Amino acid sequence: MFDWNDSYSVDVHTIDSQHQTLIRLAGDLHRAILAGAVKASLAQLLARLVQYTQEHFAHEEELMQQAGYPDLPAHKLEHEDLTRRVLAFQMDFEAGRIGTAIGLLQFLKEWLQKHLIESDQKYAPYLKAKGLEKESLFLYRLAKGNDDGRAFET
Repeated sequence: MFDWNDSYSVDVHTIDSQHQTLIRLAGDLHRAILAGAVKASLAQLLARLVQYTQEHFAHEEELMQQAGYPDLPAHKLEHEDLTRRVLAFQMDFEAGRIGTAIGLLQFLKEWLQKHLIESDQKYAPYLKAKGLEKESLFLYRLAKGNDDGRAFET
């Protein structure tokens, strides 16, 4: 259900790495559901996916701002919409109002595919024009004061 596809690549190392991690985390959640994992385990996986998504969006938006990407406001709205929807789902799941995360996973799969192939591809030329495709993960962590390796796994 969640596999990396080269058509998702924006040719910016940190972004591609983060996108691959997002897909892996969503896949981990999917496999846990199929394996019948207990609710606490699913809640933990979902929380990690939400946290990582927020960290990724912040990084991506910062790079778009540095590059002067003109459609940043619209892109941020897409991120905010996904974040709002996933956080609402997470609260409902943890409160027991939703018994399974399969609906969320289908939504995430469709949203990720559309967003990676359409929206994210639009900012890539702006990042490349500013030389931001060569930004290293290590330098980003240091600039953010987070060099412990937890924020952006690869």
